[in-house]
Amino acid sequence: MGIVSWLVLGLIAGVIAKVLLPGRDPGGVIGTTLIGIVGSFIGGWLSTKFLNEPIPKDFGEPRMWVASIAGALVLLIAYRLLFGNSRERR
Repeated sequence: MGIVSWLVLGLIAGVIAKVLLPGRDPGGVIGTTLIGIVGSFIGGWLSTKFLNEPIPKDFGEPRMWVASIAGALVLLIAYRLLFGNSRERR
């Protein structure tokens, strides 16, 4: 899988993570999208390092989707814990 495929997968994973974890994020739509992309890379990297699972070559591989969405969820939760909801503080 190429970089463009990972970017698209990260974008979709970010949207799915946002649907699974609704609420207002400090970064808005762009921030959530970037979190999804970075979470996709982190989820893929962690699955290769700790689960000894190679990165699949097929875009439709369910393991890859689960790892990407899980990475995006973890990163979104961490982002919310670190930065909170900036709109409530105003």
